[in-house]
Amino acid sequence: MAPAGPTRVDPVDDRHDPEGRGDERQMLAQWLDVQRQTVFIKVAGLSEDQATRRLVGSPLTTCSGIVRHLRYVERWWFRQVLEGEALAPPEPADQPHAPFRVPPGVQLADLLADYRAEYRHSEQIFANWDLDAVARNPSRPVSCRWVMVHMIEETARHNGHLDILRELLDGTTGY
Repeated sequence: MAPAGPTRVDPVDDRHDPEGRGDERQMLAQWLDVQRQTVFIKVAGLSEDQATRRLVGSPLTTCSGIVRHLRYVERWWFRQVLEGEALAPPEPADQPHAPFRVPPGVQLADLLADYRAEYRHSEQIFANWDLDAVARNPSRPVSCRWVMVHMIEETARHNGHLDILRELLDGTTGY
């Protein structure tokens, strides 16, 4: 008998495909929301051991580390770049790639709650910005539109990493 192949899971979720028509602002928001919701689906049901297990060459690429990083990039691009808010660097500030480093004892559920709270804050910021408005942080003179497109790309790219990690962890695949 042949060994069982990977399990395909199509979880019930709250994602909604973006509408095929609509204005640009609506489409950008909907596509970013799909990517944000996919993060939760990719890590659903993982144990703490699985969430922090190192499966690829980089010791920083874990499911928990990616979720922590995604929270940081939401904070960075919407608060610090668009709004110009002064933020402390992520801990541990003296280490490279700090946003991927999960402090001991921090649980995946806490990381997900922090990520959700941060992207909800990002949604509020986006609601008050014109797509062509230029960020307040002078070191990053990009438009709000640019930030949204970048966040879709950033989140989708890391969902690809989560997809690979999840398949390596337990064989689960699926969009």
